[in-house]
Amino acid sequence: MILAGGSGTRLWPVSRENYPKQLIGVIGKESLLQSTVLRMKDFPFGWDVVPEPVIVCGEEHRFVTSEQVRESGVSACIVVEPCRRDTAPALTLAALAACADGKDAILVAMPADHVIADIGALHATIDTAARHAQAGEIATLGSPPSRPDTGFGYIRLGAALQDGAHQIDGFVEKPAAELAAQYVASGSYWWNSGIFVVRASVWLAVLEQLQPEMHAACVSAHEHGKTTDGYLRPDATAFAKSPSDSIDYAVMEHLGRADSPFRGVVVPLEAGWTDLGSWDAVWDAMEKDESGNVGSGRVVFEGSTLSYARSEGGRLVACVGTHNLIVVETDDAVLVADRSAVQDIKGLVSRIKLSKSPEAAVHRKVRRPWGFYDSIDSGDRFQVKRIVVNPGARLSLQMHHHRAEHWVVVSGTALVTRGEEEFLLSENESTYIPLGVRHRLENPGRVPLEIIEVQSGTYLGEDDIVRFDDKYGRCS
Repeated sequence: MILAGGSGTRLWPVSRENYPKQLIGVIGKESLLQSTVLRMKDFPFGWDVVPEPVIVCGEEHRFVTSEQVRESGVSACIVVEPCRRDTAPALTLAALAACADGKDAILVAMPADHVIADIGALHATIDTAARHAQAGEIATLGSPPSRPDTGFGYIRLGAALQDGAHQIDGFVEKPAAELAAQYVASGSYWWNSGIFVVRASVWLAVLEQLQPEMHAACVSAHEHGKTTDGYLRPDATAFAKSPSDSIDYAVMEHLGRADSPFRGVVVPLEAGWTDLGSWDAVWDAMEKDESGNVGSGRVVFEGSTLSYARSEGGRLVACVGTHNLIVVETDDAVLVADRSAVQDIKGLVSRIKLSKSPEAAVHRKVRRPWGFYDSIDSGDRFQVKRIVVNPGARLSLQMHHHRAEHWVVVSGTALVTRGEEEFLLSENESTYIPLGVRHRLENPGRVPLEIIEVQSGTYLGEDDIVRFDDKYGRCS
């Protein structure tokens, strides 16, 4: 099962709240989610592996998540969280879904934002961890550290076991640099990968004992949930009553205590694992030139060392004499940061949020279940968008209180509903949607429909939409 509900603020400005890092090709062409979905393919150790992974994601990401899974050639059970409650409730929803057919599956729970270089080594580690899970233990994978790193949590090793695993003696959150160096020097700490292997019934029993309120809320949400449009939807009211907590805090840190009837073990993962939790981690995971630089997109280095530069918006990014620097360019934002300060980007995004600037949450290009729109220009009382509608897709039947719209077809064919009218528009044809009139845009053709939309009015926010009918379930 895959935990795909994060926001990834430390990889801003590429990762945004409404389009987080797991949906982006941070390292290669595949998104991190797509790489994770395929990670258990052809598992070679004789277990009966269910071909459909369980993916837990947020409401705002469900369409892109399902589309990326489809592009990967995989079908999946997608559980849509009604609200964010961190990883422990997410794992609980997955465990309940896995037990729904009366079977007691062993769950391999993976975050959707990791990179693992050696899949064979990962499979061997999971095989070892699954044997511990089969015996009723909760196993986590720990990566022996190659350097002090303040961006990772650490696991303190307890007694050694015969297969190279250790009992868990404790968990430590992201330490300061001096403490991280002591951990690595001691040899008694491994990086916490955040990958867990546990039998579903064991997880539910542990959670019921340690976090009864969370357990009750998740069970109620599952029992009163429903499946709509291929998504498993837990009951929103029941799920909102669950406390918000991580797997580590809610359960794992309790396992090393003497009074706990449950055991936790950590299995060594030596497979080139890294959590892409910062731009420095991205730099570390990628191939570098002879000066230690990493470039992505249209990037040129001159006299630079140990720097990372990324061009997302298509503009040329030129770095001259930079050292230990991060430069990331998108359509609407540019980040310049020292590599030693990348953990502070999260705080920066919080400040941008407080200023109510849209760049914290959305890109200029916004994906929708029917396609996408790109905000080309805006000013006082007007906004210009490029809208692309996929073949066979349609927007909701909607109305705006504060704006009128002009549509010009650039390519493809548009089926337009305007009030009681319904008509076709071809290339270079246009129409006008008055304020307060119900309307819909649809692509009846076999090629993408591209239009230019000019909005004018007193308020142009995305929340000025009243939906009357929507095939994607976005209205009552």
